[in-house]
Amino acid sequence: MTTRRTLLTSAAALLALSFAAPAQAQSAEPVPVVATFSILGDMVARIGGDHVAVTTLVGPGGDAHVYQPTPADARAVSEAKVLFVNGLEFEGWIDRLVDASGFNGTRVVATDGIEPIAFEEHHDDHHDDHGKDEHAHDHDKHDHGKDAHAHDHDKDDHDKEDHGKDEHAHDHDKHDHDKHDDHAGHDHGAYDPHAWQSLGNAVTYADNIAAGLAEADPANAASYAANRAAYVAEIKALDAEIRARMAALPAERRTIVTSHDAFQYFGRDYGLTFLAPQGLSTESEASAKDVARLIEQMRRDGISAVFVENIADPRLIEQIARETGAAIGGTLYPGALSGPDGPAATYLDMMRHNATTLSAALGS
Repeated sequence: MTTRRTLLTSAAALLALSFAAPAQAQSAEPVPVVATFSILGDMVARIGGDHVAVTTLVGPGGDAHVYQPTPADARAVSEAKVLFVNGLEFEGWIDRLVDASGFNGTRVVATDGIEPIAFEEHHDDHHDDHGKDEHAHDHDKHDHGKDAHAHDHDKDDHDKEDHGKDEHAHDHDKHDHDKHDDHAGHDHGAYDPHAWQSLGNAVTYADNIAAGLAEADPANAASYAANRAAYVAEIKALDAEIRARMAALPAERRTIVTSHDAFQYFGRDYGLTFLAPQGLSTESEASAKDVARLIEQMRRDGISAVFVENIADPRLIEQIARETGAAIGGTLYPGALSGPDGPAATYLDMMRHNATTLSAALGS
């Protein structure tokens, strides 16, 4: 009897294992996730590790401002369990892509919880009178986006402005960072979307990514938490390194000219002033009046270095350098990583490269 009972027990255990094995094998498969652009994709890959398979829509060197999704993108989104977006209206094309793909997973907004910089705030404070007649005429009515109509839209609706998405964007009713058509043609909206340019904000990105992965894949939540902790430690160490480097810059050499207005968070964190002939998007076109005012300000304030960007046409900056006698201090990476062999292959590499490039040009 004992032998029979033992055999039956063993058989039951083997049967249970045979049923459990496929489930275990399935859970070991990496979770398919999509990130909208290379900086965010790097963060997700860093926190997800081997437990995620990351597809990045706008790859290294790509400009998310002007990106046009492809059928392959729609397919990747449709198969994803989690979609990571920046938010703050950065990806003006994302809602159309989600609609076209039939995505039914979880959308995680990496900037949730971040206090964004209002476009009017930094445009008026840091750009003197440069271009305000063309860019800032309607921003005062938004009160930094905290009025009554800034809270009744979907938090993931990032269409607007010059992308012509008004017809479907009002279907999303929880967004608290959005919807101002009067910014058309100049920028993304009421807020500066380049929040990753602050390493302090990057901690919030990491928190949101880890939480989104843990919710989608609770079996590996402990791994995501550990990866997040290690990553945040590196972020904070780099922040301290950059603070020390930027603090050493002379007071009279702390104003920087770049192609488009992407570095206000960096400037806020480290006590620098960034000026740009273009607005928040590389799609913005600087008027002759904008450029003339910037050149006048550079001459008046003795601004002697300008910087090109990896995702922007350098010709306007080169023209400004010729007309002012300013030196081109190097290439900055505002919104896209370099290739794997470049100086900005990861997000942390990018932030370190930007800081060292600025320091080398302005510290001399």
